[in-house]
Amino acid sequence: MEADVEDHRGHGGQRSGGRDEGRLGRLPVALRAPLEGRAWRELLYVLLSFPISIIGFVFAVTMLSTGVALAVTFIGIPVLALGLMACRGFGALERIRARTLLGVDVKDPHPLKPRDKGFMAWMGAVLKSGVSWRHVLYALIHMPWAIFSFVVTTVFWTYGWAMLTYPLWFWLFPLYGGQDGIQLYGDDGHRIYLDNPFEIGLTAGTGLLVTLATPWIVRALTTVDRLLVLGLLGPSRLVSRVVELESDRGVVVDTAAADLRRIERDLHDGAQARLVALAMDLGLAKEKLAEDPQAAARMVDEAHGEVKVALQELRDLARGIHPAVLTDRGLDAALSALAARCTVPVEVEVDLAARPAAAIEGIAYFTVSELLQNISKHSGAGRASVDVWKVEDRLMLQVGDDGRGGADVSAGSGLAGLAERLDAVDGILVVESPVGGPTLITAELPWRG
Repeated sequence: MEADVEDHRGHGGQRSGGRDEGRLGRLPVALRAPLEGRAWRELLYVLLSFPISIIGFVFAVTMLSTGVALAVTFIGIPVLALGLMACRGFGALERIRARTLLGVDVKDPHPLKPRDKGFMAWMGAVLKSGVSWRHVLYALIHMPWAIFSFVVTTVFWTYGWAMLTYPLWFWLFPLYGGQDGIQLYGDDGHRIYLDNPFEIGLTAGTGLLVTLATPWIVRALTTVDRLLVLGLLGPSRLVSRVVELESDRGVVVDTAAADLRRIERDLHDGAQARLVALAMDLGLAKEKLAEDPQAAARMVDEAHGEVKVALQELRDLARGIHPAVLTDRGLDAALSALAARCTVPVEVEVDLAARPAAAIEGIAYFTVSELLQNISKHSGAGRASVDVWKVEDRLMLQVGDDGRGGADVSAGSGLAGLAERLDAVDGILVVESPVGGPTLITAELPWRG
């Protein structure tokens, strides 16, 4: 709440609105529902749906019938294509309305991409687009539902508020209507009016119940509208999946290129430079062998030390590409080796009855490796843990520490890149790291054994 107050300084109207919402928040949910902004936005959505859906329905029917009727001539095809594009525009209006009034997070469908330039190619793309026909289907389906929702909503809202406020205006009947109150029943010999205090109070109580129930009824009705907008006006699941896979493929390609550049840099700056220096030292030792055997022996001894260092660098580089222990003995032994090299004591527990696919096993290994490096460099932790297990067809990894916390994927750190790598293989990375710790990072990968 303090952040809200700071944000609204200098804007008196918004600031008082925040106080009003705070007061409403103290009421039970059932009592505050009719007074919340969401209820009134959903009411406005239903009221606007009535005329808009009729216009959309009439246009869609007219467009379809005219286009089909003229299909025997060339004119019918362009009419149909233009009508489909108009329905797409109508769908864009509905998406904006749903986002604004219903809070539906619906993305725009992917734009048309004709293979060739020109009106004929564009027309063919429109007619072949499933998105265009789904917009037409929405216009046809939504109209009867919008009318039903409008009738139900207006009846409940008007009758609820009318009965709730009946004690305030029942006096109009005896003063101007010539009767004691609302006539509940009447025939030739008997009439019942809501005119005594008990009946007036009972009417108001009934109105209160109807008024409290109405927002939930409207919310249930608009749930169907949400489903229609998401299902018919948003991007198709197949197209969205293709776009997601293309993006994931780009991430994989970029990651592979970055790894290749890292390997090339490590070879050039490390082992290769050391081997070049070693060759020069051996050349000098060869020249001194005849004139100064002792100096040559010392140089050969130094070169021998350089060979050991170069071999260790090559082993470390090979381990960074794909460790032999992972290939030979699996995740349990490989992660235990990782834990032994970590600067923080790490407890490793691997509960796997079988081994996953080699690619998934490698991703799991390097995920834990990067997380343990982060713990060593940034966490200030005294201890850490690594748990690995299988749930149905998913491989679960969990790395925790008792450090200072504050890790955030959205901060653009190495965790963001790690999350992208996991996402490229349909994996998930979840970070729980409050400031002050502890940190618990969970990774989920497909098994693909």
